[in-house]
Amino acid sequence: DCKFTWLCVALMSAILVFLVALLLGIVIHRECPSREGWGMGCDRGVGDTEPLMPTLLARAACGGTLRGPEGSFSSPNYPGPYPPDALCIWRIEVGPGLAIQLKMETFSVEGTASCLFDRVELYEEQGVGPLAFCGNVAPPTFNTNSNHLRVTFVSDSSVGAPGFSARYRAVAPSEKSCAWDEHFCDQGLCLHLGFVCDGFHDCADKSDEANCSLKHKGGPCGGPLTTLEGHFSTPSHPQPYPHQQLCLWQISVPVGHVIDLHFHNFSLESHEDCSFDFVEVHDSAGTGAASLMGRFCGHQLPPTLTSSRHVMTVLFVADEGVADNGFFATYQGAGCPEGLCGNHPWGFSRPDWINEAPHPVVGSVCEPVEVEMCLGLGYNATSFPNIWLAIPDQEGAAEVLQDYQTLMELACYQHLRLLICSLFVPKCTPDGGVLQPCRAVCLAAELRCQQSLGLLGILWPINCNILPDSNDPVECFQP
Repeated sequence: DCKFTWLCVALMSAILVFLVALLLGIVIHRECPSREGWGMGCDRGVGDTEPLMPTLLARAACGGTLRGPEGSFSSPNYPGPYPPDALCIWRIEVGPGLAIQLKMETFSVEGTASCLFDRVELYEEQGVGPLAFCGNVAPPTFNTNSNHLRVTFVSDSSVGAPGFSARYRAVAPSEKSCAWDEHFCDQGLCLHLGFVCDGFHDCADKSDEANCSLKHKGGPCGGPLTTLEGHFSTPSHPQPYPHQQLCLWQISVPVGHVIDLHFHNFSLESHEDCSFDFVEVHDSAGTGAASLMGRFCGHQLPPTLTSSRHVMTVLFVADEGVADNGFFATYQGAGCPEGLCGNHPWGFSRPDWINEAPHPVVGSVCEPVEVEMCLGLGYNATSFPNIWLAIPDQEGAAEVLQDYQTLMELACYQHLRLLICSLFVPKCTPDGGVLQPCRAVCLAAELRCQQSLGLLGILWPINCNILPDSNDPVECFQP
């Protein structure tokens, strides 16, 4: 009847109003999660919106597609430290028929020579890649062969750095160029000058090794010097030496002579403890602590050094950072009076410079290998600090090597482990020196691991040519 019909309408209306109010309350509660109850209003202040803004800004600043004739981008939070576990991908596109020229204006990305931790990768479909960069030295100008370029930035969960800022512009293929302090070759490849005349053909047209002095035509720096007198220098001298160098000259003159060593035009990166770029001179055929005559860096010319015997070893190490003009050195064998050779560690009275601060004398002794990853590799003693990779102790090495253990599932892991451990936790010799891995160890690991690492998007990280090409256990390590 009529009363029953109106009662149904009223009841249904009440239920509908209740459901609408409930739905509205749920929406408001989600928008204002910090408020209690089911209030109908949400009075957001500045403080309420702040938690949402960083996420939106971070997403907008990390990656994306960049179009147009020019532009710029940077790592997240630049110039502040970038966050951990970042993955940013920028895709740069310019007009058809044009190329892209990319320049890193500032660059500071955590990483060792392998760039396995944090890195910037450059990749174009028509080129070789990806190319990975890390450290504190900005990559050279990059010219593409197409109108597309992908730039990827990856950071791990640990140490951060200020990151990078970059800019790009579209150029005609005929207008590709390099910076004034870079070498241009292969119609668009740019090299830092330190890689010119370093004994390696980095350019397909081989222009980087053309018109170089003969002493750099023979290959990597270092090697035996067996004439009665001679000379040697850092690669590319008087131009800046390349980054990440390790050169070992072993001077040997006839028995019954001592060696007088003179440095000229000496200019290496300065540091209080000479921990970055340095020269060590040893009064022996090796690099043991007991034979160390001095470690030198900076711009002060070292004094003349005289050996006590007919052999002397000179070690030059350069890290991945600042490069200077290096040095030029000469040596000469001098006859030693009968019975006087070898009576004193330096062949004459102790020189005053040994106790001077600018020329610190450092040494090391063998210690048992404690890094778990490096046990059972054919040697059980090592020596720290690691002068090649600037690692102070085994604890520091173990921390770095933790990230390499993620590669344990690779079929080539044992070859990779042998190479990495012999670099990070090197074998110690009986006199306290250390041995690099032989080149054969590196080449074996590269042959077996390069393809597997490539599938993971990781370039083979080590230039095996800088390691000793020898099978002599006195010169380098191999099991």
